[in-house]
Amino acid sequence: MIPDYQSLMKPVLELAASGEVKISEAVTRLEHMFRLSEEEQSELLPSGKQTRFANRVHWARSYLKQAGLLRNTRRGHFEITDEGRCVLADNPERIDAKYLERYDAFLEFKSRSNTLEEDLGEQPSPDTTTPDETMRAAYEQISNALAADLLGRLRESEPAFFESMIVELLLKMGYGYGSAAGSVLGRSGDDGVDGVINLDPLGVDQVYVQAKRYQATSPIGSGAIRDFYGALGLKDVTKGIFVTTSSFTPNARATAEKLGARLMLADGPQLARLMVAHEVGCRVTEVFKVAVVEESYFE
Repeated sequence: MIPDYQSLMKPVLELAASGEVKISEAVTRLEHMFRLSEEEQSELLPSGKQTRFANRVHWARSYLKQAGLLRNTRRGHFEITDEGRCVLADNPERIDAKYLERYDAFLEFKSRSNTLEEDLGEQPSPDTTTPDETMRAAYEQISNALAADLLGRLRESEPAFFESMIVELLLKMGYGYGSAAGSVLGRSGDDGVDGVINLDPLGVDQVYVQAKRYQATSPIGSGAIRDFYGALGLKDVTKGIFVTTSSFTPNARATAEKLGARLMLADGPQLARLMVAHEVGCRVTEVFKVAVVEESYFE
């Protein structure tokens, strides 16, 4: 199990007791110290730009530095301060954010950064996650709630609205060409085609769309996939997108893979995520920019 960033504070301080430490070397040494598996060592943050463990080591070092127990020596390197050595001499059982509150420099840092850590003892999330992990988790929670809301509204919408929305979403995703890029064709209850996307100016290359507005308890079976495949064959089209607000049975997905046409399936959760990503049926109200220190600037 990957330790939380506060559990790493004392080990990071102890590493620096023997002299200057390079942050990347600290990460490697701590990986061995905590006996992390290869999977745990390689686990990435959602951004894909840093491992979760390295991110937590960086935050542990940052908090210790803000309290005056560590200081940066040069780019990517740090060392212990006299105050840090005093702390190790006292050998506290644990060093965490609550412990660091005894230092005025850390309290001032908290005030400047306007964090929510004043209630660390009562808030379980900040105890185990770094601030950016907390932010990402909150973002994911908001996005999931929005996606669930959108999916519920789609299941209660009129068939014509749903089919039109699917075409609009595909166009926002980059499908289609020109002013007549897409149109709605289908009628509620038929087994034919609900929409068409033109991939070239003359509509020679087309993608046909089937949209099924079902409840979560009514998955799409293999029969509906074969019917859609048959509709594509009648129109001599080899590309199709089958979208539903419910789900697809394993047999339905297997059937889509076996058929010769290029059939793409999108179930309810995927549909909702695409709507959020491309701002269909929702809008962005606020954007937060997260900046980091550019180390080379201060060299």
